[in-house]
Amino acid sequence: MKKFFLFFVLCALSFSVNAQSAEDSVKATIRKMFFAMIEADGAMLQDCFADNAIMQTITANKEGKLIVRTDSVSAFVKQVSNMPKGLADERIVFEMVKIDGPLATVWTPYKFYRRADFSHCGVNSFQLVRNNDKWRIQYLIDTRRKTGCAE
Repeated sequence: MKKFFLFFVLCALSFSVNAQSAEDSVKATIRKMFFAMIEADGAMLQDCFADNAIMQTITANKEGKLIVRTDSVSAFVKQVSNMPKGLADERIVFEMVKIDGPLATVWTPYKFYRRADFSHCGVNSFQLVRNNDKWRIQYLIDTRRKTGCAE
C-alpha cells in the first residue's frame, strides 16, 4: 500500500511539474520583468532579455510628429536599478499570447503608475524567443499616452 501511495504521489508531482504550458512560461518571463521593475532589481530585469534585444517606443516629439524611439536594454536596466523600490509599477493585462515553437508574440495593454499615482497607459507588444529552455524578450515596442486610459 505504501508503494502504491508513493507511486501515486510521484506521478502527481511529475504531472504538476510538467503541467506548466508554454504560454504559462512566456507569461512568467513577462511577469518577472515587471516584478523586477517594482523591485528595482537590475540583474533580474536583465535576465528577462536576450543579449541582442531591441526596445522601442512609439511616441510624439515636441512638434507632435509620431516617432519610433529606440532605447538600449542596458540603459533601461541601469535606469530601473537606480529607482527606489516600488516607484515603477506597470500593471498589465495579457490580451493575446501566440506561440509557434521557439517564437512567442504577446500583446499587453497596461497602465503605468509612479508609486500610487497614475502616469500613462498604452500597449506593449513583445516578441520572445525560447533558447536553452528559457524564454527571453527579443523585441519590445510600446505605445504611451495620457488620454483615453480607462481607469
